[in-house]
Amino acid sequence: MSSGNNTVGNTNSAPDINKAPGRTIGMTVMIAMILFTAYWMSQRQSDSVETGIASNTEELSGFRSDAWQLPDDELLGFVKISAGAFTMGSNPAADRMAYENERWSNLQRQGSVELPDYYIGRYEVTVAQIREWAEESGNQTRGIVVSGEGSFPATQVTWPQALAYARWLERQLKDSSNTPPEILQMLNNGGSVTLPSEAEWEKAARGIDGRIFPWGSSPRQDRANYSESKVLAVGSFGCPECANGLSDMAGNVWELTRSPMQEYPYSSADDFEPASANPLWVMRGGSFSDAANNVRAAVRGAVDSSVRNDTIGFRLVITTL
Repeated sequence: MSSGNNTVGNTNSAPDINKAPGRTIGMTVMIAMILFTAYWMSQRQSDSVETGIASNTEELSGFRSDAWQLPDDELLGFVKISAGAFTMGSNPAADRMAYENERWSNLQRQGSVELPDYYIGRYEVTVAQIREWAEESGNQTRGIVVSGEGSFPATQVTWPQALAYARWLERQLKDSSNTPPEILQMLNNGGSVTLPSEAEWEKAARGIDGRIFPWGSSPRQDRANYSESKVLAVGSFGCPECANGLSDMAGNVWELTRSPMQEYPYSSADDFEPASANPLWVMRGGSFSDAANNVRAAVRGAVDSSVRNDTIGFRLVITTL
Protein backbone atom coordinates (compact mmCIF):
# COMPACT_ATOMS: atom_id res chain seq x y z
CA MET A 1 0.00 0.00 0.00
CA SER A 2 1.23 3.41 -0.82
CA SER A 3 1.31 6.25 1.66
CA GLY A 4 1.32 10.01 1.74
CA ASN A 5 0.35 11.51 -1.61
CA ASN A 6 0.96 8.41 -3.69
CA THR A 7 -1.95 6.79 -5.45
CA VAL A 8 -3.69 3.50 -5.64
CA GLY A 9 -4.19 3.29 -9.34
CA ASN A 10 -6.29 0.20 -10.01
CA THR A 11 -8.44 -2.42 -8.38
CA ASN A 12 -5.43 -4.48 -7.49
CA SER A 13 -4.15 -1.76 -5.20
CA ALA A 14 -6.66 -1.11 -2.44
CA PRO A 15 -6.30 -2.99 0.86
CA ASP A 16 -7.62 -6.56 0.90
CA ILE A 17 -9.45 -6.23 -2.41
CA ASN A 18 -7.16 -7.78 -4.94
CA LYS A 19 -8.09 -11.41 -4.66
CA ALA A 20 -10.35 -12.48 -7.51
CA PRO A 21 -12.87 -15.20 -6.57
CA GLY A 22 -11.44 -18.62 -7.26
CA ARG A 23 -7.92 -17.19 -7.49
CA THR A 24 -5.06 -17.24 -4.94
CA ILE A 25 -2.41 -14.54 -5.18
CA GLY A 26 0.78 -14.82 -3.15
CA MET A 27 1.28 -12.06 -0.62
CA THR A 28 4.72 -11.20 -1.99
CA VAL A 29 3.40 -10.83 -5.53
CA MET A 30 0.47 -8.76 -4.30
CA ILE A 31 2.69 -6.36 -2.35
CA ALA A 32 5.04 -6.04 -5.33
CA MET A 33 2.11 -5.13 -7.58
CA ILE A 34 0.89 -2.52 -5.11
CA LEU A 35 4.33 -0.93 -4.75
CA PHE A 36 4.86 -0.92 -8.51
CA THR A 37 1.46 0.69 -9.10
CA ALA A 38 2.14 3.37 -6.50
CA TYR A 39 5.55 4.11 -8.04
CA TRP A 40 4.16 4.21 -11.59
CA MET A 41 1.31 6.54 -10.64
CA SER A 42 3.61 8.85 -8.65
CA GLN A 43 5.95 9.12 -11.63
CA ARG A 44 3.02 10.16 -13.82
CA GLN A 45 1.85 12.76 -11.32
CA SER A 46 2.49 16.28 -12.55
CA ASP A 47 4.58 18.83 -10.69
CA SER A 48 2.32 21.20 -8.75
CA VAL A 49 3.45 24.21 -10.72
CA GLU A 50 0.76 26.42 -12.10
CA THR A 51 0.64 26.24 -15.87
CA GLY A 52 -0.15 29.02 -18.26
CA ILE A 53 -3.85 29.28 -19.07
CA ALA A 54 -4.68 30.08 -22.65
CA SER A 55 -7.82 32.02 -23.43
CA ASN A 56 -10.77 29.73 -24.05
CA THR A 57 -11.94 31.05 -27.40
CA GLU A 58 -12.19 27.75 -29.26
CA GLU A 59 -15.42 26.66 -30.88
CA LEU A 60 -15.86 22.94 -30.36
CA SER A 61 -18.30 21.03 -32.52
CA GLY A 62 -21.07 19.65 -30.35
CA PHE A 63 -20.37 21.95 -27.40
CA ARG A 64 -21.67 25.40 -26.46
CA SER A 65 -19.21 28.27 -26.06
CA ASP A 66 -22.02 30.33 -24.47
CA ALA A 67 -22.73 27.65 -21.83
CA TRP A 68 -19.35 26.83 -20.21
CA GLN A 69 -18.40 24.47 -23.08
CA LEU A 70 -21.08 21.98 -22.04
CA PRO A 71 -22.57 19.68 -24.70
CA ASP A 72 -24.97 21.27 -27.15
CA ASP A 73 -28.13 19.31 -26.39
CA GLU A 74 -31.42 19.87 -24.59
CA LEU A 75 -30.03 19.24 -21.09
CA LEU A 76 -26.47 20.54 -21.68
CA GLY A 77 -25.11 17.02 -21.69
CA PHE A 78 -26.83 15.78 -18.54
CA VAL A 79 -28.79 12.53 -18.77
CA LYS A 80 -31.62 11.66 -16.39
CA ILE A 81 -31.31 8.38 -14.50
CA SER A 82 -34.76 7.48 -13.22
CA ALA A 83 -35.43 6.55 -9.61
CA GLY A 84 -35.42 2.89 -8.67
CA ALA A 85 -33.30 -0.05 -7.61
CA PHE A 86 -30.39 -1.68 -9.39
CA THR A 87 -28.08 -4.60 -8.72
CA MET A 88 -24.65 -3.52 -7.43
CA GLY A 89 -21.47 -5.60 -7.20
CA SER A 90 -20.41 -8.73 -9.08
CA ASN A 91 -21.46 -12.35 -9.23
CA PRO A 92 -18.38 -14.40 -10.21
CA ALA A 93 -20.62 -17.13 -11.57
CA ALA A 94 -21.60 -14.66 -14.31
CA ASP A 95 -18.41 -12.56 -14.33
CA ARG A 96 -15.22 -14.62 -14.07
CA MET A 97 -13.14 -11.43 -13.95
CA ALA A 98 -14.78 -10.19 -10.72
CA TYR A 99 -12.56 -9.04 -7.86
CA GLU A 100 -13.20 -9.83 -4.22
CA ASN A 101 -13.86 -6.17 -3.35
CA GLU A 102 -16.93 -6.31 -5.61
CA ARG A 103 -18.54 -8.90 -3.31
CA TRP A 104 -21.50 -7.55 -1.32
CA SER A 105 -21.02 -9.56 1.88
CA ASN A 106 -20.01 -12.94 3.24
CA LEU A 107 -23.54 -14.14 2.60
CA GLN A 108 -24.27 -12.71 -0.83
CA ARG A 109 -22.38 -11.68 -3.95
CA GLN A 110 -24.52 -8.73 -5.04
CA GLY A 111 -26.90 -6.28 -3.41
CA SER A 112 -29.83 -4.08 -4.38
CA VAL A 113 -29.52 -0.30 -4.01
CA GLU A 114 -32.39 2.16 -4.36
CA LEU A 115 -31.63 5.64 -5.72
CA PRO A 116 -33.80 8.69 -6.41
CA ASP A 117 -33.82 10.52 -9.75
CA TYR A 118 -30.50 12.13 -10.68
CA TYR A 119 -28.66 13.43 -13.73
CA ILE A 120 -25.20 12.39 -14.90
CA GLY A 121 -22.91 13.85 -17.54
CA ARG A 122 -23.02 12.12 -20.91
CA TYR A 123 -19.27 12.72 -21.23
CA GLU A 124 -16.26 13.04 -19.00
CA VAL A 125 -15.49 16.66 -18.07
CA THR A 126 -13.33 18.13 -20.83
CA VAL A 127 -10.23 20.28 -21.02
CA ALA A 128 -12.33 23.13 -22.46
CA GLN A 129 -14.75 22.98 -19.53
CA ILE A 130 -11.95 23.05 -16.96
CA ARG A 131 -10.33 25.92 -18.87
CA GLU A 132 -13.52 27.97 -18.45
CA TRP A 133 -13.25 27.46 -14.69
CA ALA A 134 -9.49 27.96 -14.58
CA GLU A 135 -9.69 31.38 -16.19
CA GLU A 136 -11.90 32.56 -13.35
CA SER A 137 -10.77 30.63 -10.29
CA GLY A 138 -7.09 31.34 -9.68
CA ASN A 139 -5.38 29.33 -6.96
CA GLN A 140 -7.93 26.51 -6.95
CA THR A 141 -6.54 25.43 -10.32
CA ARG A 142 -2.86 25.34 -9.33
CA GLY A 143 -1.12 22.39 -10.94
CA ILE A 144 -3.89 21.65 -13.44
CA VAL A 145 -2.73 21.14 -16.99
CA VAL A 146 -5.27 23.10 -19.01
CA SER A 147 -3.41 23.00 -22.29
CA GLY A 148 -4.35 20.54 -25.00
CA GLU A 149 -7.33 19.82 -27.19
CA GLY A 150 -10.55 21.05 -25.65
CA SER A 151 -12.59 17.95 -26.43
CA PHE A 152 -10.26 15.62 -24.49
CA PRO A 153 -11.07 14.58 -20.92
CA ALA A 154 -9.60 16.83 -18.25
CA THR A 155 -6.88 15.07 -16.27
CA GLN A 156 -4.22 16.26 -13.80
CA VAL A 157 -7.07 17.34 -11.50
CA THR A 158 -7.11 16.41 -7.82
CA TRP A 159 -10.21 15.18 -6.01
CA PRO A 160 -10.74 18.51 -4.16
CA GLN A 161 -10.28 20.44 -7.41
CA ALA A 162 -12.88 18.28 -9.15
CA LEU A 163 -15.35 19.16 -6.37
CA ALA A 164 -14.39 22.83 -6.61
CA TYR A 165 -15.14 22.80 -10.34
CA ALA A 166 -18.51 21.16 -9.60
CA ARG A 167 -19.41 23.88 -7.10
CA TRP A 168 -18.41 26.58 -9.59
CA LEU A 169 -20.55 25.02 -12.34
CA GLU A 170 -23.48 24.75 -9.94
CA ARG A 171 -23.31 28.51 -9.32
CA GLN A 172 -23.24 29.19 -13.06
CA LEU A 173 -26.23 26.95 -13.70
CA LYS A 174 -28.28 28.51 -10.90
CA ASP A 175 -27.61 32.04 -12.16
CA SER A 176 -27.94 31.61 -15.92
CA SER A 177 -30.85 31.93 -18.31
CA ASN A 178 -29.18 29.21 -20.43
CA THR A 179 -29.90 26.52 -17.82
CA PRO A 180 -32.59 24.04 -18.90
CA PRO A 181 -35.72 24.34 -16.70
CA GLU A 182 -35.55 20.65 -15.72
CA ILE A 183 -32.00 21.07 -14.41
CA LEU A 184 -32.77 24.36 -12.68
CA GLN A 185 -35.76 22.82 -10.94
CA MET A 186 -33.66 20.07 -9.39
CA LEU A 187 -31.02 22.57 -8.27
CA ASN A 188 -33.67 24.81 -6.72
CA ASN A 189 -35.19 21.80 -4.95
CA GLY A 190 -32.01 20.97 -3.07
CA GLY A 191 -29.97 19.32 -5.78
CA SER A 192 -26.25 19.93 -6.17
CA VAL A 193 -23.62 19.49 -8.85
CA THR A 194 -20.97 17.12 -7.56
CA LEU A 195 -19.03 13.93 -8.23
CA PRO A 196 -21.20 10.81 -8.45
CA SER A 197 -21.35 8.38 -5.58
CA GLU A 198 -20.08 4.99 -6.64
CA ALA A 199 -23.68 3.71 -6.59
CA GLU A 200 -24.82 6.53 -8.88
CA TRP A 201 -21.88 5.85 -11.17
CA GLU A 202 -22.46 2.10 -11.31
CA LYS A 203 -26.20 2.34 -11.92
CA ALA A 204 -25.61 4.78 -14.78
CA ALA A 205 -22.88 2.57 -16.26
CA ARG A 206 -24.60 -0.81 -16.17
CA GLY A 207 -28.28 0.08 -16.17
CA ILE A 208 -30.82 -2.01 -14.27
CA ASP A 209 -30.25 -5.29 -16.10
CA GLY A 210 -26.98 -6.23 -14.39
CA ARG A 211 -24.57 -5.76 -17.29
CA ILE A 212 -20.89 -6.56 -16.84
CA PHE A 213 -19.81 -3.85 -19.28
CA PRO A 214 -21.87 -0.78 -20.23
CA TRP A 215 -22.81 -2.51 -23.52
CA GLY A 216 -23.33 -6.07 -22.33
CA SER A 217 -21.61 -9.17 -20.98
CA SER A 218 -18.47 -9.46 -23.14
CA PRO A 219 -15.44 -7.21 -23.81
CA ARG A 220 -15.64 -5.15 -27.01
CA GLN A 221 -12.78 -2.93 -28.15
CA ASP A 222 -15.02 -1.33 -30.75
CA ARG A 223 -17.07 0.20 -27.93
CA ALA A 224 -14.48 1.77 -25.62
CA ASN A 225 -10.89 3.02 -25.41
CA TYR A 226 -8.98 0.42 -23.38
CA SER A 227 -5.85 -1.71 -23.79
CA GLU A 228 -4.45 1.19 -25.82
CA SER A 229 -1.59 3.70 -25.57
CA LYS A 230 -3.35 7.07 -25.41
CA VAL A 231 -6.43 8.94 -24.29
CA LEU A 232 -8.97 10.05 -26.89
CA ALA A 233 -11.51 12.87 -27.20
CA VAL A 234 -14.70 12.24 -25.24
CA GLY A 235 -17.32 10.35 -27.19
CA SER A 236 -14.82 8.96 -29.70
CA PHE A 237 -16.48 5.55 -29.59
CA GLY A 238 -20.07 5.11 -30.62
CA CYS A 239 -21.93 2.74 -28.33
CA PRO A 240 -25.61 2.42 -29.22
CA GLU A 241 -25.96 -0.48 -26.79
CA CYS A 242 -24.44 1.37 -23.82
CA ALA A 243 -26.67 1.92 -20.81
CA ASN A 244 -28.40 5.31 -20.72
CA GLY A 245 -26.63 6.55 -23.87
CA LEU A 246 -23.48 7.48 -21.92
CA SER A 247 -19.97 7.61 -23.40
CA ASP A 248 -16.65 6.39 -22.02
CA MET A 249 -18.04 4.74 -18.90
CA ALA A 250 -15.49 2.04 -19.72
CA GLY A 251 -11.91 3.09 -20.43
CA ASN A 252 -10.46 6.42 -21.63
CA VAL A 253 -9.78 7.73 -18.08
CA TRP A 254 -10.60 6.55 -14.58
CA GLU A 255 -13.43 8.64 -13.10
CA LEU A 256 -13.41 10.01 -9.55
CA THR A 257 -16.40 9.56 -7.25
CA ARG A 258 -17.35 11.13 -3.92
CA SER A 259 -17.39 7.73 -2.15
CA PRO A 260 -14.58 6.63 0.15
CA MET A 261 -13.17 3.17 -0.46
CA GLN A 262 -14.85 0.97 2.13
CA GLU A 263 -16.03 -2.61 2.20
CA TYR A 264 -19.47 -3.43 0.85
CA PRO A 265 -22.35 -3.49 1.51
CA TYR A 266 -22.63 0.03 0.13
CA SER A 267 -24.40 2.69 2.18
CA SER A 268 -24.84 6.31 1.15
CA ALA A 269 -24.10 7.24 4.78
CA ASP A 270 -20.49 6.17 4.15
CA ASP A 271 -20.15 9.00 1.60
CA PHE A 272 -20.66 11.49 4.43
CA GLU A 273 -18.87 9.64 7.23
CA PRO A 274 -15.79 7.78 5.94
CA ALA A 275 -14.40 5.16 8.30
CA SER A 276 -10.89 6.59 7.87
CA ALA A 277 -9.71 10.11 8.67
CA ASN A 278 -7.67 10.09 5.45
CA PRO A 279 -9.67 7.93 3.05
CA LEU A 280 -8.85 6.82 -0.42
CA TRP A 281 -11.60 7.80 -2.85
CA VAL A 282 -13.24 5.33 -5.21
CA MET A 283 -12.65 5.78 -8.91
CA ARG A 284 -14.48 3.85 -11.59
CA GLY A 285 -14.37 2.71 -15.19
CA GLY A 286 -10.68 2.08 -15.90
CA SER A 287 -8.50 3.95 -18.38
CA PHE A 288 -7.12 3.69 -21.90
CA SER A 289 -4.14 1.72 -20.55
CA ASP A 290 -6.18 -0.86 -18.61
CA ALA A 291 -7.15 -4.34 -19.77
CA ALA A 292 -10.74 -5.54 -20.09
CA ASN A 293 -10.97 -6.77 -16.49
CA ASN A 294 -10.45 -3.22 -15.20
CA VAL A 295 -13.06 -1.50 -17.39
CA ARG A 296 -16.05 -3.52 -16.16
CA ALA A 297 -18.93 -1.56 -14.65
CA ALA A 298 -18.42 -2.98 -11.13
CA VAL A 299 -14.65 -2.41 -10.87
CA ARG A 300 -13.54 -0.34 -7.87
CA GLY A 301 -10.22 1.49 -7.95
CA ALA A 302 -9.07 3.98 -5.30
CA VAL A 303 -6.89 7.08 -5.16
CA ASP A 304 -5.53 9.56 -2.65
CA SER A 305 -7.22 12.96 -2.78
CA SER A 306 -3.99 14.79 -3.67
CA VAL A 307 -3.07 12.75 -6.73
CA ARG A 308 -3.23 14.03 -10.28
CA ASN A 309 -2.09 12.22 -13.42
CA ASP A 310 -3.02 11.61 -17.01
CA THR A 311 -5.11 8.46 -16.45
CA ILE A 312 -7.63 10.00 -14.01
CA GLY A 313 -10.51 12.33 -14.84
CA PHE A 314 -14.14 12.68 -13.76
CA ARG A 315 -17.72 13.33 -14.77
CA LEU A 316 -20.43 15.10 -12.80
CA VAL A 317 -23.90 14.40 -11.45
CA ILE A 318 -26.77 16.58 -10.31
CA THR A 319 -28.24 14.84 -7.29
CA THR A 320 -30.32 15.40 -4.19
CA LEU A 321 -28.31 12.89 -2.13
